[in-house]
Amino acid sequence: MNGFKVIQPGLLTLIQDAGRFGHHRIGLTTGGPLDPLAFRWANRLCDNPLDATALEVSIGGLVLEAQVDTRIALAGAEMPFKINGTEQDRWHSHKVRAGDRIEVGFATNGARAYLAVSGGFHVEHSFDSAATVTRESIGGLNGARLQQGDFLHCKPAPDARGYRLEELHRPEYGQHVTLRVIPGYQQHAFSNVQKRIFFSSEYKVTDRADRMGFRLEGPEIKPSMDGILSEGICHGAIQVPADGQPIVLLNDRQTIGGYPKIGSVISLDTGRLTQLMPGGTVSFEEITQDDAHNLHCLAHKQFERIEPKAV
Repeated sequence: MNGFKVIQPGLLTLIQDAGRFGHHRIGLTTGGPLDPLAFRWANRLCDNPLDATALEVSIGGLVLEAQVDTRIALAGAEMPFKINGTEQDRWHSHKVRAGDRIEVGFATNGARAYLAVSGGFHVEHSFDSAATVTRESIGGLNGARLQQGDFLHCKPAPDARGYRLEELHRPEYGQHVTLRVIPGYQQHAFSNVQKRIFFSSEYKVTDRADRMGFRLEGPEIKPSMDGILSEGICHGAIQVPADGQPIVLLNDRQTIGGYPKIGSVISLDTGRLTQLMPGGTVSFEEITQDDAHNLHCLAHKQFERIEPKAV
């Protein structure tokens, strides 16, 4: 068999592709990478389609044994990256051969990194995607996080092209992010005073932060309504439950919910949020829908314009 044997699965390592779309109507959420920029770069550095199946390594601790000749790249959070005990550069494609040991240590900055392989990992799709959503027990290998002894199939690619992203283009991860928010139509349930509190305050990431959503802690904001009829929830929606503490909903969110929402964090910023560890802080900035479209287009063009170096 060609691929990688899982020696140690790490704290939370999941098989992810770009996500599972078009199935909210039957209650299936999207899944996919929490930090799509790092995910796309990992694939691009391996000369893959940007939606190729890769590994999302949360916090770290992953150890694999190669049983194939190919290329791999690690992009995202600062995690020590070793091949056969020798430290390797992240954001850089590296050749591996059968018998090599790949180690991803524990994060020193940021929270999630993405390990891509040339051609992507070959995983059977469930509802049009390999994305793992453990809450729904779907995708990946048996709908679960990686386990010791699992085997990740891929094709040999000893002559595959590889690339390196120069340091000036690599994202920086810190302990604070400003999240840009498009106010939602339920913003009218929040008084001007409540909105001012929300947009001028700093909130802390609690330990109740996972792929469903990040619960934040800070000044309370109170809507004029206790709840609403359950309705569809978009990625990045900021729910405000009865305790007045906001929750930013993410990839594995439920498909419907009944808490008032003050707005939604734009997709460019949710990835930056998910690179924070508990104790990290966030603030919010209000922008318009037109602003969000412009920012998205600019980010897309910038990604395309950056030319990684062949290795």
